[in-house]
Amino acid sequence: QVQLVESGGGLVQAGGSLRLSCAASGRTFSPYNMGWFRQAPGKERDFVAAIDWIAGSTYYADSVKGQFTISRDNAKNTVYLQMNSLIPEDTAVYYCAGQRRYYGSGLYRPTYYDWWGQGTQVTVSS
Repeated sequence: QVQLVESGGGLVQAGGSLRLSCAASGRTFSPYNMGWFRQAPGKERDFVAAIDWIAGSTYYADSVKGQFTISRDNAKNTVYLQMNSLIPEDTAVYYCAGQRRYYGSGLYRPTYYDWWGQGTQVTVSS
């Protein structure tokens, strides 16, 4: 069984930065892709970024391109999300997720992810 544990969320002023981490554990952890999603109150869970676990290719939502960076440390089974120039609209619960196989365009859809973390709150004050 795979477990994902996020950390690094918190309260930050607009213009600030945060780095989220997601540590994975479990004997069966061998992802195809790892991703980050976010969900604001009353809204759907939206794709933020994803990374190919082996090749390192990265994918971003248009709204965060140039602002967020996803990376991974395979040896530590950890994926990161560096968030810069944060704005109040980035306020949400951020979730780490993983895919155990290739799902094509399902990369961008939460229903195509097999594992989920519990989420970490990010609040950006104006």
